[in-house]
Amino acid sequence: MPVRTSAHAFIALALVASLVGCRSKAPVVEDPAAQARRQLEEELTSAYSMNAPPVSGIQSFELTAAPTSIQQFDGRLLDVWAYNGTVPGPVLRVRLGEEIEVKLHNRLPQPTTIHWHGVRVPNAMDGVPGVTQEAVAPGASFTYRFTPKDAGTFWFHPHVRTAEQVERGLYGVLIVDDAAPRPYSRDEVWVLDDWRLGPDGQIDPNFVTRHDLAHDGRWGQLVTVNGETSQELIVRPGERIRLRLVNTSNGRVYRPDFSGLDPRKIAPANRVDLDIVIPHNAAGRSFEIIDRFTRQPFVLATVRVEGAPVQTPRFAAAFNPRVPKWKGATDLPTDVTYVLDSRSGGEYGIQWTINGEVWGEHTVTELPHGQWKRVRFQNDSYRLHPMHLHGQFFKVIAKNGEPVDEPFFRDTVLLHRQETIDVGIVPLDWGRWMMHCHILEHAASGMMTLVHVGKRGLEPPRVVSH
Repeated sequence: MPVRTSAHAFIALALVASLVGCRSKAPVVEDPAAQARRQLEEELTSAYSMNAPPVSGIQSFELTAAPTSIQQFDGRLLDVWAYNGTVPGPVLRVRLGEEIEVKLHNRLPQPTTIHWHGVRVPNAMDGVPGVTQEAVAPGASFTYRFTPKDAGTFWFHPHVRTAEQVERGLYGVLIVDDAAPRPYSRDEVWVLDDWRLGPDGQIDPNFVTRHDLAHDGRWGQLVTVNGETSQELIVRPGERIRLRLVNTSNGRVYRPDFSGLDPRKIAPANRVDLDIVIPHNAAGRSFEIIDRFTRQPFVLATVRVEGAPVQTPRFAAAFNPRVPKWKGATDLPTDVTYVLDSRSGGEYGIQWTINGEVWGEHTVTELPHGQWKRVRFQNDSYRLHPMHLHGQFFKVIAKNGEPVDEPFFRDTVLLHRQETIDVGIVPLDWGRWMMHCHILEHAASGMMTLVHVGKRGLEPPRVVSH
């Protein structure tokens, strides 16, 4: 996405000459660190778009958030909150260049919003109450309008009482296809979630407990893929599949093992797109997809191969050759450090903090538009923290002080216990943006802050629900 740069961004040496009597001033040399930062900014040019493409059409959707009962977990009747009566919610699909219009109707007993996770939307469309909009009251509606700047797999969920509303079932997937999508044999979406049920078989109504806060958030005893505990994908030999994985769990982390399928990862973060070719000699075989993040592996889903072979589509996998290397970035000083830890106190007895502060006493980070910055996440705790930044992309450049070269951008990065991760970022999207732990219980107990992109004192407009 091109970075809009002024002429001075390409000048490595500034020479100012003036005459004072018979004397002239010596050349003024730009600070080496400033020169290096300008080079990193220039390297980002064309890696991803600064602006949305010209609008080629509009796709309109309606989402009603409401309590309902559904057949879930292979037939059980479960009381949930859902978008349009389904969990997972609907998959909204558009092409790059199409404007999205989504009218949200709130039929919940609580206020709500929609946050478009991973989508670079106009700040007023980001769905954060008290920051970008007012919460949508029960019985009210609100219309979100934006044109995505990037193709990819994204998801949407509330940003009000998120730990409860997401756990009750409020989430869906947004797919932004390229203007000319690649000809996969099929395009599949797997939404991963886990559920903590009470003795009555219904969703445990105890949200954000001290136990959750003392650990890695709320982990359920039942894991589903697309709402099923025994997800099975039936394919034919030779098929080439784009498999989009979306993790909507409050706290659980997944590490899927695809056995002999050898998928190629083409888009990371808490959404992962996989490019999988089914072997031509695999008829009659089944491949178990096993999660190996915990000490007790379990089967997430099964891919079963049936039928006669088909011709495998041949095309280059999605790849962004313009992702910057940012060599030498770790030689530059750290501009912003976020220390992640906990303390006693607060409504739940435990507060998760950023730089010793919780949401409400947080210090807003000022990030100038278009300027490269090195940001450090320093996890001083012994718990996991997937740190998510709204509205911007960043690139991991170091882990525990060792340089790394990830060939992709992120909006979320997972920190393990006592781990430090440095990222490089060139903020391109103006406004006030949330940055928080996406273990939703940690966020609820304080692990949230604000990042302001733009000139100091410039505030983006707020949008009032209607």
